[in-house]
Amino acid sequence: MINTEKVDDFMSKLDHPFKAEIEAVRAIIMGASPGIEEDIKWGGPSFYYKEDMASINPRVKNYVPIIWHKGELLTNDSGLLEKGPKGRAYTKFHSMAEIEANKAALAKLVNDWVALMDE
Repeated sequence: MINTEKVDDFMSKLDHPFKAEIEAVRAIIMGASPGIEEDIKWGGPSFYYKEDMASINPRVKNYVPIIWHKGELLTNDSGLLEKGPKGRAYTKFHSMAEIEANKAALAKLVNDWVALMDE
């Protein structure tokens, strides 16, 4: 499922006011754990570890939204998760500074997911 080239191609063609921020979030997620895979799914970069983990929705233009597909399973110690419908949770980044300030917390959410899937 690793389709980094496909995601790179998608990102090279993406016209988005938060393109740099989306790339930064993508780099944090992919760098958090060696087992994370990515592809284009649901219209944007999506991340997988044993099952669908999270997606970035580029249709939203005024911030970077991360949809955690089973976010209800994650602990919200960081305060980055907003509860969503059907067990989802959302993380919203409104600036590069916000992403940089929460880099470790975002990586921890990814690693918490990996730990859950490895149980």
